[in-house]
Amino acid sequence: MIDDKSIEKKICEEFYWFHRHPELSYEEINTTKRIRQDLQNEGIQILDLPLNTGVVAQIGSGDQPVVAVRCDIDALPIQEKTELVYKSETNGKMHACGHDFHIAVILGAAYKLKQNESDLKGTVRIIFQPAEEAPGGALDVLRTGVLDDVQAIFGLHSSPLFSVGSVGIREGAVTAAVDHFEINFKGKGTHAAHPQNGIDPIVAASAFVSSIQTVVSRNVDPFAADLISITHFQSGNTWNVIPETAYLEGTARTLRPEDRQLVRQRIYEMAENTAKAYGAKAEVIWHDGPPATNNDGEWAAFAKEQAQKIGLDVKDSPYSLGGEDFAFYQEKIKGVFVQIGTGESYSNHNPHFQVDPAAIFPAAEYMAGMAADSLGKIKK
Repeated sequence: MIDDKSIEKKICEEFYWFHRHPELSYEEINTTKRIRQDLQNEGIQILDLPLNTGVVAQIGSGDQPVVAVRCDIDALPIQEKTELVYKSETNGKMHACGHDFHIAVILGAAYKLKQNESDLKGTVRIIFQPAEEAPGGALDVLRTGVLDDVQAIFGLHSSPLFSVGSVGIREGAVTAAVDHFEINFKGKGTHAAHPQNGIDPIVAASAFVSSIQTVVSRNVDPFAADLISITHFQSGNTWNVIPETAYLEGTARTLRPEDRQLVRQRIYEMAENTAKAYGAKAEVIWHDGPPATNNDGEWAAFAKEQAQKIGLDVKDSPYSLGGEDFAFYQEKIKGVFVQIGTGESYSNHNPHFQVDPAAIFPAAEYMAGMAADSLGKIKK
């Protein structure tokens, strides 16, 4: 049986390997093979599921209660700009969000749980989830039914805001619901010298861009953390023609379900009515993303106790309007999503982002202990 010192050495080596070999969402073929081999080498059961990438393993008796621990495994289309000796070997791809760290931590947690498998008072499912950045990999795992009998779920994320040895935990929402919208403003093209003969979609779309910010400033609670950003505006292709159409694209970020519904409704109304005011038409295309994370109060308190028990410094997780598809699990299963301090660094999704490997083993001990002790907390 692998001992703690060997576990620490092994998972640090694996972290370096995963960082050097990043793969994008739904392309994690070699990452999946490596994880499977790591698990098989320690005799950990791998469940047979209809997933093209990603792995779900199981440790324990196979009986109730059942809890789950989840990490994500995909990288980002970013050119790495660090000077790390183990920097990405794949041009244009990088683990810029710490998913390589997540894999190493949860591998370590799996090894720790396997060490003490006979003592587990139930079953722990270990999820190595693909395509968090897509997003949507969580939905693929849920569709397999492998979590239908799970009673609690635990997830983690690296945090460049916290030092090694600290963990951020908060009850309620930590990350936001993330929605993506597209809007096509349709007017009538004409010569730029004769605007009266057409309907200018650029004017209508520009008016919408200016007015949509009033949704956050005037329609929702000033203490709510909501955001609407227009990130793409495209229209026309030459200097002397008023075009037929203007295209907008953007994102809405909300923490509360009621705000999410209101913001969507107001974007539809303001697009359609602003267009109408200028004689144009607007078509809104809405893409629902993951909801806000929702840390259960009881499990958040438990996670804090577990962290303090092993000497981690517990802090409040900062609110973030970034998205996280762990929230899809939390719609069905109570649990908690924690922020693991990985040393101050550039922000996630930055080409200079990096984590301190010293955070790997303590985080693995923490996640393993939380999973094991949670089984005793759940009534059969």
